[in-house]
Amino acid sequence: MKKNMGFADRAIRLIIAAALVLLYSREVISGTLGTIGLVFAGVFTLTSLVSFCPLYTLLGLNTAKKN
Repeated sequence: MKKNMGFADRAIRLIIAAALVLLYSREVISGTLGTIGLVFAGVFTLTSLVSFCPLYTLLGLNTAKKN
């Protein structure tokens, strides 16, 4: 897998993931919406850690710095 996510993109995803987990833990969001939020948080965290987003590949996007 070739990296296709830049630093700012990864940071934003991690912040969104943390916010979703916080909202769920404080029961601001719950039920089905909370579960969907946790799934998105997991996907955002995973894609941030590996610096690769499959959706970016399909859309032809690349926010990583050029070497």
